[in-house]
Amino acid sequence: MELRQLRSFVVVAEEMNVGRAATRLHLTQPSLSRQIAALEHDLGVELFARVKRRFVMTAAGETFLAEARELLRRSEEAVRAAQRTQRGELGTLRLRFVQSATFEVLPRLLGAFRRAYPEVVLDLESWTTLRQAEALRDGRIDVGLLRPTAPVAPSGGKQAGSTTVVRLAPGLSSRVVAEDPLVAVLPAGHRLTRRKRLRLDELADEPFVFYARPSGPTVHDTIVGFCRAAGFTPRIEQEAADVQTIVSLVAAGLGVSLLIGPTPPSNPDAVVYRELSDDLPPWQLSVAWSPDNRSPVLARFLELV
Repeated sequence: MELRQLRSFVVVAEEMNVGRAATRLHLTQPSLSRQIAALEHDLGVELFARVKRRFVMTAAGETFLAEARELLRRSEEAVRAAQRTQRGELGTLRLRFVQSATFEVLPRLLGAFRRAYPEVVLDLESWTTLRQAEALRDGRIDVGLLRPTAPVAPSGGKQAGSTTVVRLAPGLSSRVVAEDPLVAVLPAGHRLTRRKRLRLDELADEPFVFYARPSGPTVHDTIVGFCRAAGFTPRIEQEAADVQTIVSLVAAGLGVSLLIGPTPPSNPDAVVYRELSDDLPPWQLSVAWSPDNRSPVLARFLELV
């Protein structure tokens, strides 16, 4: 049984006249009759009959007509779905992101992508840069929003900015989408909140709430390196694995902190953010992917980026 036979059968059933049906189908009458005969042979039932010189549908034909229409509808849907998948309008995008991307870049990108491709399934999760890079290399995710460069302050007291590439495996592609500063986080009422900008060394005697190193060793070590370049080693009193917890602990008065911007929204009566006047290099936020990944959904996402 072939789809063209089903289409021919449905048209004949609608017209109840082989001549008119052949005209609609752009076929000759003999060709259409052979298709119907072949379909009846395949099914092992008679679909049409002659009753008192009238062309009528059998009971088997009536039952088969409803099913044939459903099969044709589903086949058309399958064709449209395949075509839309090829265009990147259907499918799944497996995206991972660093936590610091959640306050500005990630909502902006996902909002625009959702508006453009509302039926694409988004598989989202917060991962470290290292984990994302490994998964991109292995093909377990489609795209990462990560920080493939870590700013480095040179040894000695001076902090002229520079960056060094870390972690991204050979063969991965990336594009910088943002450059974010390091900012100071202070509890409201702290003596330094009267200042609009701070120097790092002004935090030298403060207790710190810091990123837990296992949750992000590069971020942890880089910020500690900035502090040491400014002449002190931060006195870490509390650690947390996520930005929201760090901000909450600062608000509780457990210490100050340093975070990569943009910072999460917070109550200004509890937490205050301040720019740093030190000449620190920015943290680059990049979209990364494998050029070997031929996913049409990924291609649409990268076009949007």
